[in-house]
Formats: sequence, C-alpha cells, structure tokens
Amino acid sequence: MGQREPILVPEVSQDRVEVRQGFTGANLLLYGAVIDPAGAASNTQYDIVVVLKGPTEPIRLREKDRIAGIWMNAGSTDFRSAPSFFAVASSSPIEEIVDPRTAAIYELGTEFIQLSPTGQIEPEEQSRYARGLVETRERAGLYKEEAGGVRISEGVLYQARIALPSNVTTGEYTAETFAIANGRVLASATADIEVVKVGLEGSVVYFANRFALFYGLGAILLSVSMGWMAGRFFARS
Repeated sequence: MGQREPILVPEVSQDRVEVRQGFTGANLLLYGAVIDPAGAASNTQYDIVVVLKGPTEPIRLREKDRIAGIWMNAGSTDFRSAPSFFAVASSSPIEEIVDPRTAAIYELGTEFIQLSPTGQIEPEEQSRYARGLVETRERAGLYKEEAGGVRISEGVLYQARIALPSNVTTGEYTAETFAIANGRVLASATADIEVVKVGLEGSVVYFANRFALFYGLGAILLSVSMGWMAGRFFARS
C-alpha cells in the first residue's frame, strides 16, 4: 500500500533463439510497461534503458606496435569476464538521463562495461585495452549502443528492437530494463533469453560437452582414418 516506486513489467518476443546451419541473425523485440502507483495522477516522465548482455567469457587482448617497420605484438592483458554480446538501447542519450557514476553502476553503455583484469594493471592501461576490446567487437556487431532505440507510448508502454548478428555466442542472455526519472534509477527488471544451437551442429556440441573423452577419441580416430584412406587412394593412383 505504501509503495511509491514504479513497477516494470518486461516481456521479450522470444525467450529462445535457435541457431541452425545458415543462421543469419535474429531480431528481438523487448517491450513492456511502466506501472506508476500514482496512476494517472502522476506527472513523472520516465526514460527507459534496455541492456542486453550475452554470456561472459575470459579473454586475452594483445596490443600491436610497429617495431623496425614490422607490426608485432607489443603487450597483452587478460580479463576474467567480458560479455560476448552487449547492446544498449535507450529512449534518450544516456548522458542526458543519468550522470557517469550512475551509468557506471548499472553499465548503461559500452564505456561502462565492468571488466575484471587478472593481475596488476595500471588504470590508464586497462582503459586502453578496454577501448580496444569495445572497438573490435563494435566492428563485429557484437557491441552496440542506440540512443533513441526505445519508444515510449503514452508514458506507459515501451518497446525496443535489438538485432543479434549471425556470429553470436550461444548461452544464456540477460535483458535488463531500467526506468529512470530525474537522474535516478527507480525500477529495474530482468528477462532471460536462451540462444542454443540445434540440428546437427547442436547435436555435435551437446555430445562434445557431455561426452568430452569419447568426442576427443572419435575425432582422433576420424582423423587417422581419413589420413589412411587418403594415403591408400594416392598410392593406387
């Protein structure tokens, strides 16, 4: 009865994306409603930000430099967890909705992705590697931001479309939706999306994960058999 904060009711057009042979990507529609306890009497204007994250993975970044006229690896650093996919859609530019501190807390943008480096690294160097990671994955279509990508109707209903490229990593994805007003995050909600391989590729992945030893032995046996058959064929010809 005493609740004054808004309530988010999120939905997603599909909570399971199947990756088959020839997969060209998928378009997700994330939509829902902002329910204000004050009802029509409320004059609060909400902004909505949707953040879609893919499964995290460890990654090693290498920095190249020109040495004696040749491009060579000059340094590297490891991150324990980096999202394989990261997309942000917002009803207005992030810098107009919240301050940098709030944006960093909720990861409202690619520059605010929270990476966990292994070992000691200078903050300036970490920022340089983080920018390199973001730029690389932006070019691959795996990291993206779209200011104005969320449409709000009648101050209550919202919707955003986020495209998954064909090179997405399979696994559990999380769609976080934030309702923001006066520079504060007033409500948040989460929806889960599963990206899975199906068909022959899915069967191979399942067998490799479930029966790793037999999969490895089978791969070795297949390789030896193919080599033996190729040798016999060329020996006859």
